[in-house]
Amino acid sequence: MKPKVYIDGQEGTTGLQIYERLGGREDIELLLIDPDKRKDLTERKKLLNAADLCFLCLPDAAAVEAVGLIENEKTKVIDASTAHRTAESWTYGFPELLAGQRQRVKFAKRVANPGCHATGFLASAAPLTAMGVLPKDAAVTCFSLTGYSGGGKKMIADYENGEKAESLYSPRIYGTNLRHKHLPEMKAYAGLTQAPVFCPVVDDYYKGMATTLMLPASLLPGHPTAEDVSEMLARYYEGEALVQVRPYQRESTFLAANTMAGKDSLELVVSGHEEQIIVTALFDNLGKGASGAAVQNMNLMLGFPETTGLAL
Repeated sequence: MKPKVYIDGQEGTTGLQIYERLGGREDIELLLIDPDKRKDLTERKKLLNAADLCFLCLPDAAAVEAVGLIENEKTKVIDASTAHRTAESWTYGFPELLAGQRQRVKFAKRVANPGCHATGFLASAAPLTAMGVLPKDAAVTCFSLTGYSGGGKKMIADYENGEKAESLYSPRIYGTNLRHKHLPEMKAYAGLTQAPVFCPVVDDYYKGMATTLMLPASLLPGHPTAEDVSEMLARYYEGEALVQVRPYQRESTFLAANTMAGKDSLELVVSGHEEQIIVTALFDNLGKGASGAAVQNMNLMLGFPETTGLAL
């Protein structure tokens, strides 16, 4: 019997991308809500309880409300909102991140899908902390360049408006109060005692991210070089299908933030020299940064091969 899957909030950017990845699959049964009833609480409750697994592609408060509508022990949940990412009773949905995380996701009833910026930061910071390379009390700095689709429907409309503002043609720094909503999960799952100084930037292209962790080698025990860090991360992620580490290059090179657009995998690039190191995560904010990660988690939770339906 095929597992039943429901996407609550299918009309949003993340929900639509999940539907694109699931719409043609014959190993699941997608439960679809009548478009006229997509805000009908009774109809949503019915579908949430009928599903073996549901995706919540909703604002935080609505995601919390949706969880409260589930009245059975059967329905598994993947929440794409920020609401449950550091909640004790939820499992963080980044299978490659830490030892045992894949198994935790596989057997979880409640999984919080990571934020896009958090995915890029944690892909480098969490392994380095786990290996003892990055001190837990380190003051780290990160900037993250993203395409405008990461801002959802309103931002997409602003950028794709034929009469858009002149400022939208250039990169824009945001989150300048340094309290970005992804910071709690970035701190928690990197095992840091203080949040990174984090600077997100949105630019005039649709999708793709480059999230860069900046480290002086003197901050790290043993004073490893950029090449050392590259080799450490390559060993850490050895054998992973969706996270790879690019071979270290001494030469300077351009890193395009849209390199991985259209893919559900992530690539780490370590650059620098003996004294200074940067680690850049290249990925699609709608792929490994959102919907691709959600489908990866679903595959694990429902017992399918992990990469089924994903673009590698």
